[in-house]
Amino acid sequence: MKFLSEYRDPKLAEQLARAIRQKVTRPWTIMEICGGQTHTIVKSGLEDLLPKEVALVHGPGCPVCVTPIDLIDKAVAIAQRPEVIFCSFGDMLRVPGSSKSLFDVKAEGGDVRIVYSPLDALKLARTNPARQVVFFAVGFETTAPANAMAAWQADRDGIENFSLLVSHVLVPPAMEALLSSDRCVVQGFLAAGHVCTIMGVEEYFPIAAKHEVPIVVTGFEPLDLLEGILMTVTQLEEGRHEVENQYARAVRREGNRSAQKTIAEVFEVSPRQWRGLGEIPASGFQLRGRFQKYDADRRYPSSTEPARESPECISGLILQGLKKPHDCPVFATKCTPENPLGAPMVSSEGACAAYYHYGKRQVELVQPELPGAARR
Repeated sequence: MKFLSEYRDPKLAEQLARAIRQKVTRPWTIMEICGGQTHTIVKSGLEDLLPKEVALVHGPGCPVCVTPIDLIDKAVAIAQRPEVIFCSFGDMLRVPGSSKSLFDVKAEGGDVRIVYSPLDALKLARTNPARQVVFFAVGFETTAPANAMAAWQADRDGIENFSLLVSHVLVPPAMEALLSSDRCVVQGFLAAGHVCTIMGVEEYFPIAAKHEVPIVVTGFEPLDLLEGILMTVTQLEEGRHEVENQYARAVRREGNRSAQKTIAEVFEVSPRQWRGLGEIPASGFQLRGRFQKYDADRRYPSSTEPARESPECISGLILQGLKKPHDCPVFATKCTPENPLGAPMVSSEGACAAYYHYGKRQVELVQPELPGAARR
């Protein structure tokens, strides 16, 4: 517990907040990319510690939230097939498609199972040779190595009744798309530490230079985020636009080369549709070469009509940092975790879910259990 409590120390949090207040001289808008960071900010009440000049907006860093509605419909159609065991992480089940969700399919008798790893789905394929097992491979670069390894092991072992419905999205192209928009309000980024643990930080340098925005790679605990905000504000006040690494205890400049090699063997970069954002070039992964035989999108071709989002849902604006969940007229009324209109209300990393569950901002900062704890 030491390395949890030391990053939630209220005294250190106040020191960092005071340093931010002393540094800031004008308004700045900072976007945290990752939905996990959003949940920490809202749950811990970090915005209450910041000066009014520092505005935090929430980005598209929730892979469940940006999975397009067409792909949800595709997953539903596959899961309804009697020969299929459809496997997914739990927070995908309630994400609404155009007419129903995976949870609805499960309630109707479809064999939809929650797993904790793509390797769990591969194990199911081994033990159920008469069934087709499909894993919903959703995520950023963080989960790509495990999904790649599942396809690699299936190929090595000659397992033919296994496939991946791939919905991998990449963070840097999304940042580039946001910054290139005429509506962009972002002046600095808190980048996702877990993504950079895999991919490193080098791909952020050209983005920072081109758009003249500071990018600070940040962890997920309250003190990580406050320190990241301080580093970002310092750059903004000094007129700098550099890539800095607050999350040095986990992130190296080059990232994890072994994981990158595994990803590159199984996946190749491709365009990708983002829910609420549209198509972003070179912003996703798709299976390459001999691994395409494990592509569920190819194995189960679909000719369904293009799906449409609920006209009442403003999740696209929320994912771009242009609106916040409480700006939505149906937030917490017609749209709730039990009856969501959009994915951000049901994902464990969704901004709407964070505001719904932690609207009262029950502060999670705690006193360190061990005195004199040092940073890792």
